[in-house]
Amino acid sequence: MPPPSLTDGQQRYLDHLRVQRRLAERTLTLYADALRRLSGFAAAEGLDLLRLSLPQARRFLAKLHGERLKPRTLSLILSAWRGWYRWLGQNGLVDANPITDLHAPKQGRPLPKALGVDDAVRLAEHHQDPADPAVEALERCIVELLYGSGLRVSELVGLDVRHHAAAAGWIALDAAEAQVLGKGGKFRAVPLGSASMKALGEWLALRGQWAAADEPALLVGPRGRRLSADQVRKRLKQRALAAGMPTHVHPHMLRHSFASHLLQSSGDLRAVQELLGHANISTTQVYTRLDFQHLAQVYDAAHPRARKK
Repeated sequence: MPPPSLTDGQQRYLDHLRVQRRLAERTLTLYADALRRLSGFAAAEGLDLLRLSLPQARRFLAKLHGERLKPRTLSLILSAWRGWYRWLGQNGLVDANPITDLHAPKQGRPLPKALGVDDAVRLAEHHQDPADPAVEALERCIVELLYGSGLRVSELVGLDVRHHAAAAGWIALDAAEAQVLGKGGKFRAVPLGSASMKALGEWLALRGQWAAADEPALLVGPRGRRLSADQVRKRLKQRALAAGMPTHVHPHMLRHSFASHLLQSSGDLRAVQELLGHANISTTQVYTRLDFQHLAQVYDAAHPRARKK
């Protein structure tokens, strides 16, 4: 049986998130799936979603529990439902939010996975000697911007070569920085280190071989158009395999590596928060736990009182 279609109100809500909140496409896809699931539950019981009561919503939550979904998945589904009803209320379409008091089980917050410094540098400096030098230049630029500046993959693919009215981010070479549009529609300036500037220079020298004449994007593929986040993930995965990385490498792992290594070196949590574009410092504090884990491993391996007899 095919999944139910999105209602007009659900689609308008997702459009609102895309345009006003600038949520990533992956997040929008997950929210759409969650809203379809909600519609399916309501259709099975012949209920009107605009008149959903708290007991009925609790029944839906029980069905989710029955599917043995992970707490993280339950939390995301409830967040999508709650946000939709909040939007409906703001537009005068419902009187109350039936999801307000529904919560997923508490989950332990997993530590972000980061590469060691040596592995991160090895990935950045790996040379595959492809038939087309533009491939190497592009992939090295991707790695240097993700690891060297801690960008989200959505911020990376949104970068344009230069500033213009519709730009969702751009490279300012003269200031050695990138202006990126992060979550919440807020711009922030991210410094570009010498390695990133060198990689950018090498890529920009070859970009014209691929880029269409009217394409503003910094990162383009062989067809001349802006790379998607999925294309970046695929290229990074292949590069990491070729470089002999000990684990699957994805763009957010390089962002985690940037934050962890910077915090280990500087100890300046506020500066790392600003560079990452976190609205709340509690989000950044997870890297202090990662740093402590690293120190604990060093202690276990080196301190005479930690060694097992």
